[in-house]
Amino acid sequence: MYYVYILISKKDKRLYIGYTGDLKRRLAEHAKGCVESTKNRRPLEILGYEAYHSKIDAENRERYLKSGGKPSNELKLRYQDSIENILADN
Repeated sequence: MYYVYILISKKDKRLYIGYTGDLKRRLAEHAKGCVESTKNRRPLEILGYEAYHSKIDAENRERYLKSGGKPSNELKLRYQDSIENILADN
């Protein structure tokens, strides 16, 4: 199983999108600061994830979500309440 996941930085309030074959391990790496692109953006909170049987499907979905514009706006709308709650707790 492969996962596309969405994190939000409590520090800079920006989203991070990634994919992995081991979601628990990858989230732990983000939390420990082992991921170059998020280590200075901690603390991070997971907004959600999607599961795929195919690695190619997960990669394509990640690429689509990272393409900006409409996909980015869709994510912000989908997770609007969660984003507001997470950032209010900060």
